[in-house]
Amino acid sequence: MATLIYSIPGSHTDGEFWLLKTIAPALLLLVAIVFFISPCLAQGNDNSTFSYWTTGWNFEQSYVYSSLYTKHYDPDPDHVNDQNMIGFEGQTKDKRVMGLAVFDNSFGQESQYLYVGRKWRAFSSNRWYYKLTGGLLNGYEEPYEDKIPLNGLGVAPVLVPTLGYKYKSFVVEFNQLGLAAAMITAGFTF
Repeated sequence: MATLIYSIPGSHTDGEFWLLKTIAPALLLLVAIVFFISPCLAQGNDNSTFSYWTTGWNFEQSYVYSSLYTKHYDPDPDHVNDQNMIGFEGQTKDKRVMGLAVFDNSFGQESQYLYVGRKWRAFSSNRWYYKLTGGLLNGYEEPYEDKIPLNGLGVAPVLVPTLGYKYKSFVVEFNQLGLAAAMITAGFTF
């Protein structure tokens, strides 16, 4: 996979790197508040927050998927377009998702993406949906560690917007990987 987070291209000075290290946790906190904490608060009392978190992750549906096609917008001779991805995702009744994908990144290095997110119905259809996931990406190592922003500790925060289509148990998704690439995945729910 290529760069998965939207960022300002270019190298960063030490001062900018400190600023980015400060912004990344704030961004992840904002995602957590919008997708996970706000539903707790909407339930009305403090006891419901604990109940929501302890019982809220019962998966209503599971999804196993693999990558079919990857397209880098600015091809590099070092890019690998066969990601060999296998992923697993669980979805709750209220459309929250949690998953793990294991794959070869854009440079052929073994990588992992651990994420949480949320799905919304798209186009007033029961088959089309939008999904936004955010999590941690591991695996971009020398000499490619600088190809993904905020990878100073070997793990980078990422956001992946997705457009999906589900027919019965078959699912196909278009994943926008930052400004660097797009990937089509497909799989089955159970």
